[in-house]
Amino acid sequence: MNDRKRKRPDDYFKDWKEREALAEGMIPLVGQLSREKSVKCYVYGKPLVNRSVFEIMKDHRYVRQVEGNELSEFETFPVLNALSQLDLGPAHIDVGRLALKYYDKGAGEGLSIDEYVLQELAELVGSQAKPLEQPQDVVLYGFGRIGRLMARILIDKTDGGDCLRLRAIVVRKGKAPNDLVKRASLLRRDSVHGAFDGTIRVDEERQSFVANGNEIKVIYADAPDTIDYNHYGIDNAIIIDNTGVWRDEAGLSLHLKSKGASKVILTAPGKGDLKNVVAGINNDIITAQDTIISAASCTTNAIAPPLKAMDDEFGIVAGHVETVHAFTNDQNLIDNYHKASRRGRAAPLNMVITETGAATAVGKVLPQLQGKLTGNAIRVPTPNVSMAILNLTLERETTREEVNEFMRNQAVHSPLRKQIDYSASPEVVSSDFVGSRHACIFDAQATVTNGKQAVLYLWYDNEFGYSCQVHRILEQMAGINYAEFPKQD
Repeated sequence: MNDRKRKRPDDYFKDWKEREALAEGMIPLVGQLSREKSVKCYVYGKPLVNRSVFEIMKDHRYVRQVEGNELSEFETFPVLNALSQLDLGPAHIDVGRLALKYYDKGAGEGLSIDEYVLQELAELVGSQAKPLEQPQDVVLYGFGRIGRLMARILIDKTDGGDCLRLRAIVVRKGKAPNDLVKRASLLRRDSVHGAFDGTIRVDEERQSFVANGNEIKVIYADAPDTIDYNHYGIDNAIIIDNTGVWRDEAGLSLHLKSKGASKVILTAPGKGDLKNVVAGINNDIITAQDTIISAASCTTNAIAPPLKAMDDEFGIVAGHVETVHAFTNDQNLIDNYHKASRRGRAAPLNMVITETGAATAVGKVLPQLQGKLTGNAIRVPTPNVSMAILNLTLERETTREEVNEFMRNQAVHSPLRKQIDYSASPEVVSSDFVGSRHACIFDAQATVTNGKQAVLYLWYDNEFGYSCQVHRILEQMAGINYAEFPKQD
């Protein structure tokens, strides 16, 4: 952590209003950079695009909490303003980290802020490189919980429209005469994640709805191999299958028999020899020749990053993973017949012990942990946000303070910072993490250690956080690779 401390303001209200004005000024700059130059701006990994004034200010507050410094809008606005004056190529730029390097680490000693930013981004100035030669068509096969959240993410990240484009959803025809309106309504309103951030209109004649300018065709089909995507102007599409009906290579290969489909991503654990990929962990196994992969499960995505981090630093001898999981659509609302044990009991009224394959699945993602982990799950009466408890036996003794500081560093400065978030608050509960873009959030207050034993508590938004992980895999499958600045912490 660094020791820079700004003098406490004499007038908190005046200080707030000045920072509020700076945050307001960031919004058009961020929007212009995103739309016109495909430059995505962040503050310590938190996106600034399509954020409100108060969300931007809260993101700055987060940095002050986890870094122990006083980084604020007073530092980041000049960096962002300097960026807006440059002719930049597409990139992901963390203005918070650039500001930290300039103000705290002396990287720009003797330079003005404009000179420093130009020096840091010199290779990006005048660049004509594009993340993709042409936009990549994406189709969502299924439009349930994950499908609709993937739609929100894709629409939110459309920007100038030169990368990923959501072109269609594929569903079975509903019995209601206003099926199209109902599909659009489910995207517009969500009981857990709130209202859609933008506008949606239905075009009955074109059998589509338009979300923030994105026309999304609604295709009705009963099987994945019966669709002519070319008929809808869609070609070379990546199909995201979020139905979970087909989970092996033979079943998912049916998608590739449809004209206009080129690749498939499964949003569930794959069976057989299918590659199970967790973004940030083993996504390097994806090759240009891969046409079908699995993005594993939400729980595997949540536990693999901290398990890798802990194994790299402390060595894991053995462990048990207990998942306290929000109920899902697979369970019954009221007591009724269910083919699985216990899942027939009313989900909103009971804690239900059930199985999880996540501990075993981690072995596919992290082969060094194969056979070292056991796991179980308890479904609980909450609609979203789950918890994984890692009870680990380590190769060496450690302390609560050492584990917490190590995980804080992983969340803030390591290559896993997109996957692991960090919370030191003694008051947070599950609903506080709805909408988290990370695979998991490490709860420092709950850590327990005893010699070589360590117990870690991890929150995860099993819907949205997982969908963000799927989107990261989707970008890689599409060949999208943004330059990232600053290059080193």
